[in-house]
Amino acid sequence: MDWSTQKVLVTGGCSFIGSHLVDALVARGAQVRVADDLSSGRREHIERWIDLGRVEFVQHDLLEPGNAERAVAGMDHVFHLAANHGGRGYIDLHQAACATNLALDGLMIRAAHRAGVHQFTFASSGCVYPDHLQTDPSQEVYLTEDLVKPPYASDNLYGWAKLMGELTLRAYHQDYGFRCASLRYFTAYGDRCLENHAVIAMIARAFVGQDPFVVWGTGEQIRNWTYVTDIVEGTILAAEKVHDGTAINLGTTERTRVIDAARMILERTGRTARLQPDPSKPTGPYNRVCDNSLAQQRLGWAPKVGFSEGVDRTIKWYFETKQREQVASSLDRLLTER
Repeated sequence: MDWSTQKVLVTGGCSFIGSHLVDALVARGAQVRVADDLSSGRREHIERWIDLGRVEFVQHDLLEPGNAERAVAGMDHVFHLAANHGGRGYIDLHQAACATNLALDGLMIRAAHRAGVHQFTFASSGCVYPDHLQTDPSQEVYLTEDLVKPPYASDNLYGWAKLMGELTLRAYHQDYGFRCASLRYFTAYGDRCLENHAVIAMIARAFVGQDPFVVWGTGEQIRNWTYVTDIVEGTILAAEKVHDGTAINLGTTERTRVIDAARMILERTGRTARLQPDPSKPTGPYNRVCDNSLAQQRLGWAPKVGFSEGVDRTIKWYFETKQREQVASSLDRLLTER
């Protein structure tokens, strides 16, 4: 696709993943508008593109009347990443806040359809999968897209909202021919990510020299952390190739225990500390890893950055951009807030 002819809206475009998506779309020559309320995103992530006239920025709360319609006006493509969202500590402890995504996604889909948007690409989540499939870390389980089916069971109100977004898009495609796709992101990390996500939380603990080094849960939880540039590439490919409302996993098939990630981060940062599991803290499912074969088939996508390389890149970014005293004084808040 020739993106240089396309007018593109990125909601949540100042956020962690959203700002990387903006970078990639600008690099492809797209005319980009970003709508973000800056509740967790940072304008400085895209400031250079605004200054160069490559990105139009509008500070919108998309839940307010008329803002969704104004944001989509004149757009060819919508990448809908805006959400009330954080890592495990946030989505477990802020259920009412995450429930606002139910209204937000419905408003954006309706506005985009009415405005004649050519393609709507939705950032969904691995949280749409039933928890009962993800309880035993001793099993080698890979979640396939067809496991999300009646009777539905999702992870907290955040997961239910993402599932409702997916189902709404499928209905819009079936009833109106609306061109759309949903991407189930699996545990993204990388530079610009916040400390309320596990990898950044662990890097932050190493950065401030925490000892004992706290690990939420038993540490036996298994994840497939996926580097942000791989998430972004898959998202753009889906906008180009998937128009029938299909939901597709974007994630690696690497299986990494949280306790092993903590050990890796301590080693890579040159820190020595006693690991202290804390099962009283939010932990999420104990076995969440996706099957990405559908992404390979439909998108020609496969992750390029392995966890070891991605951790090194993320540590470098964090240590070069953060102030130790500032992180140390606010780390408890950063772990559970946006």
